[in-house]
Amino acid sequence: MSSALNHSISFYSKTDGPRLIILGAVHGNETCGTEAIEHIIAEFSAKNLVLQRGSVTFVPVANPMAYERRQRCGERNLNRMLMPYENPKVYEDHIANWLCPLLAKHDVLLDLHSFQSKGKAFVMVGPENNDGEIEPFKFAAQEKALAKILGVTRAVDGWLKTYDNGIRRRQAQATSDTPLPEQNIYFGVGTTEYMRTQGGYGVTLECGSHLDPQAPVVARHAILNTLTHLGMIEQTAPLVEHSMESLRLYDVIDKHHDDDIFSQTWSSFDAIKPNEVIGIRHQGQPMLAPEAGYIVFPDEDSRAGDEWFYLARFSERFL
Repeated sequence: MSSALNHSISFYSKTDGPRLIILGAVHGNETCGTEAIEHIIAEFSAKNLVLQRGSVTFVPVANPMAYERRQRCGERNLNRMLMPYENPKVYEDHIANWLCPLLAKHDVLLDLHSFQSKGKAFVMVGPENNDGEIEPFKFAAQEKALAKILGVTRAVDGWLKTYDNGIRRRQAQATSDTPLPEQNIYFGVGTTEYMRTQGGYGVTLECGSHLDPQAPVVARHAILNTLTHLGMIEQTAPLVEHSMESLRLYDVIDKHHDDDIFSQTWSSFDAIKPNEVIGIRHQGQPMLAPEAGYIVFPDEDSRAGDEWFYLARFSERFL
């Protein structure tokens, strides 16, 4: 178990207002959020930034073990099956027991991430308002407004519904009476999904690739814009992006064998054509694109049983 402890730093105003929480390093190799958060904390501590209303809580490193090791996970993915555990078994279970109550005390979440492949920053938002079983929600308008001021031009939704589809496929293919964690319907729940179950809302900002020197700049800009948008600090109102590209995830493809390979080096949001070969299974079976669209989160380093890539199509939600 990691020697580092989870910690958060909060700033409070005397005036009531939003309760905002900002996370960095939910995945330990995604450090842009940590860098930006530490910079903003220093600005508040030096009184260069002053909170006008509400409160803001910063978690620079949500997963200390993974962060120390500079890898995605410690003992499992913190951003999957995020919930309190009565009998925590692995490191991330203990983090969840600290993080979930903290999230529940807040109204709004900004979760800062980066991704492995090349590509420009984008924001992931939750579902449209609904009373369904998978992810009932009533703050879609607030999330959409927040997404539009973060400084990015692409929005993606459909995460939990897509994950549910993947889970159902795994369940149908299961050969054991004991479901694996990856076959649990709750497996797709991460920070923003948990936040929505607690009556709040939030977005995940993918600030660029892990090694992009601009990713911390994107993260810092987004933090300041969020604080300004919520009326928590006095700065020039952020620009509203009225022409955002909107995509919707609709399928997740797992890696079946460590020798499954991509047909080429893919980056997130590369366009794909119908029947285009995306990858080759280890037995030689080609993985074909079912329709025109986009590949998202291609992970050539994923392991057998993990998500290999996602598929997305155009959406009119942000038009």
